[in-house]
Amino acid sequence: MAGRMVVGSAALAELVRPASAPDPAGGHRVLPVRPELTGLLPNRGLRRGSTIAVGAGQPRRSGATSLILALLAEASRAGSWCAVVGVPTFGAGAAAEAGIALDRLALVPNPGPEWPTVVAALIDGVDVVVTAVPTTVSASVATRLAARARQRGSVLVPYGRWDGADVTLQVVRGVWEGLGPGRGRLRRREVTVLARGRGAAARPKEIKVWLPGDELTRVIPRSTGAGVGRAAAPRLRVVAPAAAVRPLTVVGSA
Repeated sequence: MAGRMVVGSAALAELVRPASAPDPAGGHRVLPVRPELTGLLPNRGLRRGSTIAVGAGQPRRSGATSLILALLAEASRAGSWCAVVGVPTFGAGAAAEAGIALDRLALVPNPGPEWPTVVAALIDGVDVVVTAVPTTVSASVATRLAARARQRGSVLVPYGRWDGADVTLQVVRGVWEGLGPGRGRLRRREVTVLARGRGAAARPKEIKVWLPGDELTRVIPRSTGAGVGRAAAPRLRVVAPAAAVRPLTVVGSA
């Protein structure tokens, strides 16, 4: 693949339509999600300016990455740009299978110590920014990034513990399907996703959904607090770790 060098956060923002610019689909303030996930979110989608956290779970391979893919798929398919920061294991093949357009996906696998600067730059120019949460992130940095997303009209999706999110989604249970008596292949997983948050999301909700899946959802009422087309794309942009004054490397087809 041919490479392209981008210098500084301002040049990075020019790669994509600024998140604060009018939406080409008509200025919608809510980006779509898969139908089976709408019941987890107060606005039945990803509201611009909001922070939607995804708990990493224990162990970390608990289905949270599949949930992130499912959250991004419909917005990407509808034309939105997405970015994933600090998740070096995030796979382009899995993203394409989930329906994410790779030519509108920016990856920063290892942002390094300039993580807040990289995330802030992407918030300025990308519709949905997923970022793994460093263990050392301070409350003041988290507050500033959430405020920036609110101002710019981007959707911030922290992956890990994030206090103060509008909604936090957590995979609390998961059962694989596909293995027979001693043989077979793992094909899909039925996961239970818990949503809790503030305001309209204060009342916890749970759903069961297949990831990847058959559009099957079962809503579980809770009175008290306690997916997928294939879309191969020609390009994948990978942004190397950098501060605002250092070059960012973007790899993609010319």
